[in-house]
Amino acid sequence: MLYVILFFFIFLLMGMPVAFAIGISGFIFFILQPTLPYTMPVQLILSQTQNFPLLAIPMFIFAGNLMNNSGITKRLVSLSSVLVGHKPGGLAQTSVVLSSLMGGVSGSAIADASMESRILGPDMTKQGYARGYSAGINGYSALITISIPPSIGLVLYGSIGEVSIGRLFAGGIGPGLLMMLALMITVSITAKQKGYLPESKVKAPLKKVATTFLGSIWAIFFPLILLVTLRLGLMLPSEAGALAAVYALAVGLVIYRELTWERFKSAVFDTILDVGMIMYLIALSGIVSYGITWEMIPQLLSQYLIGLSNDPLIITIIILLFLLLLGTVIDSTVIILLLTSILVPVMKNLGVDLVYFGVIMVITCAIGLFTPPVGVGMYSVCSIMNCSVGSFLRESWPFFVAVLAVIFLCVLFPSIVTYIPNLIFG
Repeated sequence: MLYVILFFFIFLLMGMPVAFAIGISGFIFFILQPTLPYTMPVQLILSQTQNFPLLAIPMFIFAGNLMNNSGITKRLVSLSSVLVGHKPGGLAQTSVVLSSLMGGVSGSAIADASMESRILGPDMTKQGYARGYSAGINGYSALITISIPPSIGLVLYGSIGEVSIGRLFAGGIGPGLLMMLALMITVSITAKQKGYLPESKVKAPLKKVATTFLGSIWAIFFPLILLVTLRLGLMLPSEAGALAAVYALAVGLVIYRELTWERFKSAVFDTILDVGMIMYLIALSGIVSYGITWEMIPQLLSQYLIGLSNDPLIITIIILLFLLLLGTVIDSTVIILLLTSILVPVMKNLGVDLVYFGVIMVITCAIGLFTPPVGVGMYSVCSIMNCSVGSFLRESWPFFVAVLAVIFLCVLFPSIVTYIPNLIFG
């Protein structure tokens, strides 16, 4: 298996697309194992696409794209602005609250960061915000969408690790809200230091807040509907994804009436691109996952970690530090696909709650989206905001520290993650 890992990193350094690097490395494993038939890689690739729980992913992505094209996003922007626009760094505060609301719509940090940079970025620049600061808050606040359901990362982890997706969705709410609070405090401190003024001079009257809230209520209902249907056992995650798509269509066509034929085609096109990328990664990762199981790497890793310490807390911290470093060079989706099957048995043997571990693992992996050298989200927001990576790093480090602090608190106090799932699901 060492050769497979070596080839994988060599292919990445050569600039090969990640999916091909995973697939070719997996085929190399079978070539080096003469006892295994060469037909197995093809069977494994096909079997990954037959995973019923993963059907939730294209449905949630489609629902998110439909909502973005049906007028929900602009209403959420208005609500966020009304709620926090009067605070120091009003537009940056709006970005944080918008990400918290958009978590129930997009489920993707990169999509959310890019969208906010396009919508809020120009106004932030006009009001004197440093471009690196704007890119930083739009990027790191997007990590909240990783926690708020429906998170694609949590669906992947739950499907591969055979962990309740409903409980994972509920478990992400606590860390997501805590991350929102931490980033809002960070924005307040840094905005005062830099002299970034509120968006509006006075707090919005209650009547305006209520009116704007009612206009956005269909988006806010979305994650609640998911949790209720999953809790009552009315739907499986894949069926909940289909309901989400139908719900988005209904909101766009009947309620807001802004989903035109052209916008619908745009949503379908974006969904095809997103799903094609993710599902291709999932399919090819099945080859490597089989090799990991064949070599009994989870058992070996479990024995090694237990040899380091018997304290689950210390082992968890070691694993999270490893994931944090790995996220700087590998995309978070790839990490979840490749390592979930390894780490879930290890944590299960240590007696760690798999919902708790899954939520903090997914958030930790996602931080790599905004860290060099391979942070895809970082390059995306820097490109949109027309700022250098150096400026991004100088201005965004307080937000990076704030997100790390949230993860640290979740590690020390697991009830931040587990309280809501236990309250809802028992």
